[in-house]
Amino acid sequence: MDVLELIQANLLTPIILFFLFGIIAARIKSDLKIPEAISEFLPIYLLAAIGLHGGIEMRNTGFENMLLPMSVAIGLSLLFTLNHYQILRRLGKFNIFDSYALASTYGAVGAVHFSVGLSFLKNQGVTSEGYIAAILAVLEPLAFILAIFMTNMAVSKQIKAKKQSFGDNDSAKIDVGSSQTKTKLSQVLRESITGKAIVILLGSIVIGYIIGEDGFESIKIVFDEMFTGALVIFMIEMGIIAGQRLDDIKKVGIFLTAFAIIVPVFNGIIGVLVATMLGLSIGGAVMFGLLMASASFIAAPAVLRHAIPQAKPSLYITSALGITFPFNIIVTLPILFSISTLVHTGEGTIDLFQQIAEVFR
Repeated sequence: MDVLELIQANLLTPIILFFLFGIIAARIKSDLKIPEAISEFLPIYLLAAIGLHGGIEMRNTGFENMLLPMSVAIGLSLLFTLNHYQILRRLGKFNIFDSYALASTYGAVGAVHFSVGLSFLKNQGVTSEGYIAAILAVLEPLAFILAIFMTNMAVSKQIKAKKQSFGDNDSAKIDVGSSQTKTKLSQVLRESITGKAIVILLGSIVIGYIIGEDGFESIKIVFDEMFTGALVIFMIEMGIIAGQRLDDIKKVGIFLTAFAIIVPVFNGIIGVLVATMLGLSIGGAVMFGLLMASASFIAAPAVLRHAIPQAKPSLYITSALGITFPFNIIVTLPILFSISTLVHTGEGTIDLFQQIAEVFR
């Protein structure tokens, strides 16, 4: 199946169709809304299911087999975050705060992306290394911490430059302003690690590791067979939120719109190639690449509103949820799967890249 056929088939899966249904419901201004209790429960359920499978896989494969992929993923995530900043600051001409907020949003990973990716692979009859869920948990706070550190460094340089150009009395005022502008890394680290998403994911990984496959059997019907159904309901809400954000896309501008499409695809392809070199399976390489391609639109707003309050939430939320997420789950996932299949089998190189070029025309 070529890329275009894979994209078309992906469009007709329940997850994508319900996501598009949510967008349509929002655009026609329907009063359709997922009850608040359910919308809070579903992310917890999905993360618990992902974590349990990840913990079981870690028990089966051993820590030593995941240390190298995790280390490489951490390195790539930090490298991509710095690269995003340079692109946004130098080419996009965004201010320091918006540049770091956007860079960390696209350097972080998306648990919803991950859930959709697992369902996509299941539809293709392909499995992946479950321990990638542990990589998901580790990568979540890293980009934010780097962004806060770099923002504080930039603010410190600005303050130092101002002090040199003002007198002692003005310097005292600048010191007061700096304490209000800079963010404590320890506070951001604590908020990131103790956030409910990370806590439930890490906790489920530990539990999955402890109980193993035998212990999981008694709860399999809840955390395995019901996973896709719960994800479908969650995708309705994601579609509604994305549909409500469509009008804001005009505000983010052409540059950020292009960035939100091209950069994640590039990062994802790099991730697939690197994962293949590390020996991951076809499905594992896809999930690794998807982590590199994803953008955080759930954890990012919660962290960045406190960590970099000067940044505009309309930029990083709209670009991640309104542009990147729909494009990734509809187009990027099939592209990553095709590339992973190609590099593992070595067939159809020219045809594949011609098809990918056709997608972007």
